[in-house]
Amino acid sequence: MQKKVAEIFLNALPVILMLALIPLIKNDYILASTYIIVIMVSLWIRKEINDLTFLIFGFVIMTISEYFFLKTGVEKFNRVSLLGVMPLWLPFLWAYGFVAIKRASNILNK
Repeated sequence: MQKKVAEIFLNALPVILMLALIPLIKNDYILASTYIIVIMVSLWIRKEINDLTFLIFGFVIMTISEYFFLKTGVEKFNRVSLLGVMPLWLPFLWAYGFVAIKRASNILNK
């Protein structure tokens, strides 16, 4: 069980890094570019079956979902560089989050 927890934590490191960069990189375009690099390196280091499918699905579905959620006025971002309602980097964070969740699920199911 300890090995599984360690593996899940290692898979979560890119997400933790991405979250830590939000207050440090104020430019949304640079932050989104940095996220793309983190995602590419993470997928290069360890690529599992269907990672790209989950990445694309997470990007598309969460962008659409977040857009409609934000349009209800329940939540609001100060950084609105994408579609005038959300930060450009957010869909990339969500997309890799889907990959991390899929990988954690695979680890738990081993």
